[in-house]
Amino acid sequence: MADDEEELLRNEELEHEEGSDDEQGQDGDDDDEDDNDINIFERLRLQIRGRVDQDSVSKRPDKITYDPSRPTTHSYLGSDLEEYSGRTVLDDECSVSLPLVQFPGVVLVPGETLPLHLFNPRLISMMKHILHNNRTFGMLYESRDRAARHDGNIPDVGTTAEIFSAKEEDEGGVETMRIKAMGRQRFKVMETRRQTDGILIGQVMILPERKVADPLQCIRCHSLDRRRIVPHHIAPSRSDGGVRWLKERRKRYLSEANFTWWPPWVYEMYDCDVLMMRIKQELSGWYENSMQLKTVPANPSDFSFWVASNMPLDDSQRISLLRINSAVQRLRRELELLQKCTMLCCGECYTQIANKSDVFSMSLDGPMAAYVNPGGYVHETLTVYRAQNLNLVGRPSKENSWFPGYAWTILQCRNCTSHLGWKFTAVERRLRPEKFWGLTRSALKTGLQTDEEEHSFPLE
Repeated sequence: MADDEEELLRNEELEHEEGSDDEQGQDGDDDDEDDNDINIFERLRLQIRGRVDQDSVSKRPDKITYDPSRPTTHSYLGSDLEEYSGRTVLDDECSVSLPLVQFPGVVLVPGETLPLHLFNPRLISMMKHILHNNRTFGMLYESRDRAARHDGNIPDVGTTAEIFSAKEEDEGGVETMRIKAMGRQRFKVMETRRQTDGILIGQVMILPERKVADPLQCIRCHSLDRRRIVPHHIAPSRSDGGVRWLKERRKRYLSEANFTWWPPWVYEMYDCDVLMMRIKQELSGWYENSMQLKTVPANPSDFSFWVASNMPLDDSQRISLLRINSAVQRLRRELELLQKCTMLCCGECYTQIANKSDVFSMSLDGPMAAYVNPGGYVHETLTVYRAQNLNLVGRPSKENSWFPGYAWTILQCRNCTSHLGWKFTAVERRLRPEKFWGLTRSALKTGLQTDEEEHSFPLE
């Protein structure tokens, strides 16, 4: 045991020497390390003796001093982008012709911001034409698997994207374009054709949001409507689990259910307000009140899309949510996924990377948002304050940082060496948290871990 401990200590010392260079700030402030962290050698001895878990040494940031509005501006794209005002709203179930764009691993959701850095002359020419029209194009999913990419199959559902900021520039004869667009409406692809210049044009139908009628409307006494106030002012608290909120709602809004064949809890299964309350309760368990859920959309449809864009779902799960035409059914499916998921693991080898309680928000958009790197690859990145089974690759860099004030370092899975994201380390004084991890959604799998066994099970 002593020999094993000495060997582990030597390996940990080598990794610490390599990681310490990576974790230093650009100003060389080695003395700014977290005083609450346990000494690396003492931590390893405690791990070997089984007295402390690896995750317990990291603490959730008590106070976040970082401005959450900075990541939403995507300042790494530059501050010279031309802004466009107005909005294009397409009628539900109308058939329109749209240029279609595909980026590997990107599933755009309505309400999500999409940053793009284009180098392809064909795409740049297409975007110029779009800017002179209604600034709207269609986003379709494309698999990261090259074999699946060349099978010729076009996804049947996508999201319209409207450009609200763009900048075209020519550097040394190389034309590039930086764009910020917003996901707007879902659509179904009816047919596609390829132009001579290679642009994919699709005839699409805008999918409507079906509203479920009130099932108790026919038995309600409308003279009592003035007393039937939905208790939105009662915030579901973690102390009572929202019991008071449900009791008030049953008393004032679902009381007529007692005169039907079904009890009130059956109607609650299809009540948007109840579903939103329960999802917020689940999210409070994920984030441990690290983010203000009061800032999320109040409209059930917008809220369902916000949840879909901030959950670490795989591509197939996110596309399945886009196919649902009702906010009620979408919320029910999201609640089911939230209740099942307990951990995040590597998408290749299913090694555990983080727990759901490690998720926190560094942006006003939520814990997950789309960012683009200098090479033009879009990564939907989830922020966590604690992670495990990861290795650092290279040295920290402040260049093109998605979170201004933080330097990034590439992360790899310790087991299969697949790319999982980036570690962000503060380079500005008095920034809290001093470090956090950004995990790319395309490399993650949501999993379920049992209490009896230390095995992870991916959620299909």
